[in-house]
Amino acid sequence: MSVTLWNSRFSVTLVRQHATILTSTTTLAANSLYYTINSFQPQQRRNLTKIMKPANTALSDKGARRTSQQSGRNPTKNLQAGRNSLESSTSDTGVNVPPFNHPHCDRQAMYQQPVRKVKPLRGNYDYDLVVIGGGSGGLSCAKEAVAHGARVACLDFVKPTPLGTKWGVGGTCVNVGCIPKKLMHQASLLGEAVHEAAAYGWNVDDKIKPDWNKLVSSVQNHIKSVNWVTRVDLRDKKVEYINGLGSFVDPHTLSAKLKSGDRTITAQTFVIAVGGRPRYPNIPGAVEYGITSDDIFSLDHEPGKTLVVGAGYIGLECAGFLKGLGYEPTVMVRSIVLRGFDQQMANLVAAAMEERGIPFLRKTVPLSVEKQSDGRLLVKYENTETGEVDSDVFDTVLWAIGRKGLVDDLNLHNAGVMTHKDKIQVDCEETTNVPHIYAVGDIIYGKPELTPVAVLAGRLLARRLYADSELRMDYVDVATTVFTPLEYACVGLSEEDAVKTYGAEEIEVFHGYYKPTEFFIPQKSVRYCYVKAVAQRSGEQRVYGLHYMGPVAGEVIQGFAAALKSGLTIPTLMNTVGIHPTTAEEFTRLSITKRSGLDPTPASCCS
Repeated sequence: MSVTLWNSRFSVTLVRQHATILTSTTTLAANSLYYTINSFQPQQRRNLTKIMKPANTALSDKGARRTSQQSGRNPTKNLQAGRNSLESSTSDTGVNVPPFNHPHCDRQAMYQQPVRKVKPLRGNYDYDLVVIGGGSGGLSCAKEAVAHGARVACLDFVKPTPLGTKWGVGGTCVNVGCIPKKLMHQASLLGEAVHEAAAYGWNVDDKIKPDWNKLVSSVQNHIKSVNWVTRVDLRDKKVEYINGLGSFVDPHTLSAKLKSGDRTITAQTFVIAVGGRPRYPNIPGAVEYGITSDDIFSLDHEPGKTLVVGAGYIGLECAGFLKGLGYEPTVMVRSIVLRGFDQQMANLVAAAMEERGIPFLRKTVPLSVEKQSDGRLLVKYENTETGEVDSDVFDTVLWAIGRKGLVDDLNLHNAGVMTHKDKIQVDCEETTNVPHIYAVGDIIYGKPELTPVAVLAGRLLARRLYADSELRMDYVDVATTVFTPLEYACVGLSEEDAVKTYGAEEIEVFHGYYKPTEFFIPQKSVRYCYVKAVAQRSGEQRVYGLHYMGPVAGEVIQGFAAALKSGLTIPTLMNTVGIHPTTAEEFTRLSITKRSGLDPTPASCCS
């Protein structure tokens, strides 16, 4: 649900933390197989370092760089401290093993580690590469590997939801994620635009309203066309598509459950790209009567009055387009809105939705869902602060409380692959603790769960394996957009993370409200149209993060994302001539800082 970020061949890149890589070798016995585990302990330095990044420059891990906890100068002492302090990973074999933590390091240190090279051993295995998972990351990896001469198979299988929803090849994004979400969002924006058209002189019938069944049919027809094109593309590129549920028998063997029976498949290399599925809460009636984002885009009846449980981006996006289509969504928030995002921006998003008539039940958790005799759903819920229990009746209950990695059916213990909760830990080359088994996409631990991230990571992995490339995936400063009615897009650090990393006195926040030209005539609210740049206070004033709320947010932030990754500074931003009249130009007009206390509201649009 975001945008693909290509790595420039030569760019100035900011490394916000050095790391000392300490590598130890420990032998893991699992099913009589032995694998090498690397452990590390990063230092807690946050020095500002500028380096030139060539085409194959190593790329750092955002989480490790920004959340280091230990410091010290004795390698042995640091290594032992790292083993004791980091949460243990476990192999499903039950073998006691030390914590598995590959070195997530800075760009310079990472390239001290040579890229692994895999030579296809034709004839020894059925395939050079088997990709488990037919989503965006797996497919991009499979197609790229074939383009460089590998023999590749791709396994894909979708378990139906409790409601019975299932779909074709292409993964979450195509079938129940980015694509149908954006189409529903567009439908809601069009409804809003139709009513605004009257202010621009169009004669519009006030009785205009959406047809849910027609909308769903149109969306599903498009998805099915993409499924078909994907199957044809795999066939043309000589990727063998296997519609079956794969699980490991041993480190080089899979068992695939097909409609026609079981099939045994061997491969030299595996890439796990199975992604995740929505979670259900452990309360009475949740599974029986609730739906998730896996169901909403193909729902065969109008959702009506809908309770959306969860205030992450999926929940807010669903609530937003339902409101735009004329339904009555309510958002239930357990703790905070848009966890992991800049909280000033998150609260602006919620406030903008409330202004449009979407109520929020804050500090509230569901207790049960009961189906009444009239078919409607009685939901009981509790305020976590006051303990007060209340209830309301809804037509639809949509769970958006997070996603679970699909590791359970893989029998990873047979291959010796270790997991962390419901995810798989990988190093800076997407390698698991088993050297010939890799993972990309939403299934890996601690990386952005975004389609373009999976696509690029899968493609770069295939190039390293089969095309002598040394370019690694850069998981830092990935841009993303939340497609709420008033969209929010960002790239880089949130204000909170910048303060944690560098200290409040070293951060300068430039911000401003603005008035989109297209909002003037229909007199749309401009109260929450806002931009800010989080930057270094002194020196060259490097930009650490950009945040935007307004129309077409993703289109606006994409270009700035490339600039930020190339070393954008505040002076450069201020000396860039904007395109007028656009909303994107507001970044070039930023001059007021939060520290100054001046009013960031503009007086005019053209001076």
